[in-house]
Amino acid sequence: MQSFRTELENPVVEKDIIDLEKKIREFREGKIHDEKFRSLRLARGIYGQRQPGVQMIRIKLPFGKVTFKQLLRISDVSDKYASRNLHLTTRQDIQIHYVSLDRTPELWEELEQDDVTIREACGNTVRNVTSSPDAGINPNEPFDVSPYAHAFFSYFLRNPICQEMGRKIKFAFSSDDRDTAFSYIHDLGFIPKISEQGERGFKVLLGGGLGAQPFLAELVHEFLHEDQIIPYAEAMLRVFDRYGERTNRNKARLKYLVQKLGLEEVLRLIEEERIANKVKSFKIDRNTVPQPALPERIDYPALEVTDNLAYKHWRATNVVPQKQEGYFAVYIKVTKGDIPTEEARKLVAAIAPYVADEIRVTQNQGLMLKFAHETALPGLYVALNELGFAKPGFDSVADVTTCPGTDTCNLGISNSMSLSVALEELVYEEYPELVYEKDIKIKISGCMNSCGQHGLAHIGFHGSSVKANGKVVPAVQVMLGGGTVGDGEGRVAERVIKAPSKRATDVLRVLLNDFAANSGDTETFHAYYDRQTKDYFYQLLKPLADLTNLKDEEFVDWGHEETFVTAIGVGECAGVVIDLVATLLLESDEKLEWARASYANGAWADAIYHTYAVYVSAAKALLLDKGVNSSTQIGVIREFDNHYVQTGEVQLDGSFNDRVLQINKNEPTEEFAKAYLKLAEDFYTGIKNARAEKVS
Repeated sequence: MQSFRTELENPVVEKDIIDLEKKIREFREGKIHDEKFRSLRLARGIYGQRQPGVQMIRIKLPFGKVTFKQLLRISDVSDKYASRNLHLTTRQDIQIHYVSLDRTPELWEELEQDDVTIREACGNTVRNVTSSPDAGINPNEPFDVSPYAHAFFSYFLRNPICQEMGRKIKFAFSSDDRDTAFSYIHDLGFIPKISEQGERGFKVLLGGGLGAQPFLAELVHEFLHEDQIIPYAEAMLRVFDRYGERTNRNKARLKYLVQKLGLEEVLRLIEEERIANKVKSFKIDRNTVPQPALPERIDYPALEVTDNLAYKHWRATNVVPQKQEGYFAVYIKVTKGDIPTEEARKLVAAIAPYVADEIRVTQNQGLMLKFAHETALPGLYVALNELGFAKPGFDSVADVTTCPGTDTCNLGISNSMSLSVALEELVYEEYPELVYEKDIKIKISGCMNSCGQHGLAHIGFHGSSVKANGKVVPAVQVMLGGGTVGDGEGRVAERVIKAPSKRATDVLRVLLNDFAANSGDTETFHAYYDRQTKDYFYQLLKPLADLTNLKDEEFVDWGHEETFVTAIGVGECAGVVIDLVATLLLESDEKLEWARASYANGAWADAIYHTYAVYVSAAKALLLDKGVNSSTQIGVIREFDNHYVQTGEVQLDGSFNDRVLQINKNEPTEEFAKAYLKLAEDFYTGIKNARAEKVS
């Protein structure tokens, strides 16, 4: 690992990687508890696969932006350490699979040579900040939201307030009122607006989320000035960290905190927390994400396209004009979101003469190319078509979104990837005209957790199972009526009926045929679903749910030859809290050192937050000594008063609650940081000495 000290110029990143190597070694030697290590590796983008002994690595690409050089670097890393495949995700990340845990530090080091990180791509952190892929080129956008998404990524990466939350947090920025980044299903969603005074700001939505129990986000600001969005998000994260659930992970998302406390109380707590923020106003540098250099030439020679009809379909469905006159964005539909690394290299070589050096990963697992001049389109089409990347119908009925399902995910129940291929083939073969239909989205997840976003699909499926004839049958839960309305409004798909997985193609046929036959000329799928109601569709699909006429092949899942069995592992969508007294005290030691280091570096707000974490971690350790386990940080603080301060076992001037929560009563000044840290040091020394006497 010594090579990392010399090959990386960024000392912070270098320290991260060296620390990961050290922690892996200590884990192998049995010095770190398994659950503690799990939490640590997840926060570094290392996620356990369904297959034992190997890891999925999630590569964090803020708002989906990746350069040619970075994509080639990721491909090289996948060849060297993984399975020679790149998987594009609905959060605009890239995932690679079948990686040895012991090789992850060197893998990370190689990625960082081209400014690509895996830090906080998984775990109880701020996940990848997403945005509309067309941000910066969208003719209808009030302004480019890319610099704002980048600012969020930079500000919260390694930020002490969001390193060990109860669950993950997701932010999204849409480029206009069409809300193509789905603000309404995020913890915080932002839609750009211009005030009457001509100032930039955002419509802000809070508390959305998908998963097994979807929640639509609540509107909290019609217009929040651009300088206030980071302070607002910081205050929200502080509240979530302190009040959010930490024991029952199924209830640990922000949406459940809003449900528990009520929106009004959560907003009050956010305002109360603002005094403790590192910044009261944060001016976004609008130049942090400049437009990439344009292709060198625009006078491309005339090129004859051999299949004019195919070119016409591609041009009509995959190419859109940019706000920059004369240039076009070109979308690439990627089946299953999978690109073999060999194809990725060929793709970069093929498109480089025609487009700018910036690719955006899209939320439906495709790619967007920018700044293709009109004269470049025929040549670009030919180049893409030779590689199989010119299929028409991007973001149409024929473009099915899917998660990895049972291919690699521990939580997968059924094979969503193979099903997505079957559904796309059905549309292309039987409904070719629907490559032009972009108002109906089909999305699939391998389980109920909605990584494939089935909860916001017009027609959605998630993996399930049913029992028949004493056997387990792979099944899909059919979801209907979800999707984007616009400007922060959305719809959650309703569960309609379960059917055997192998009948999902028939389900789609019935739905498409029914819509074509019975909807009005201009009636949308949403309007049609509302008019007919859920029961109509239940009755329509009920024959396909009949289990009395099952065929042998229906006991076998898509993409498999063996009879189906459910084999669900332990999910890793968040880290697990460790309820071990000794471990918590060791963590307190570590956090105290972080607090001292931050103070020495003049980072007063960071020092204060690390100090706060010392109080909470140490108090939780002592409570566990008495068998008291609280599921929130605020609960730990209050229970410590009940079981230690009020009983006289710990002597304090005033209550523990008042001492600890000075954090949101004071500005983060040097004076307060020094005093707060000194009180924590005295407190921690006292309880460590008392515990040492007790166990000796």
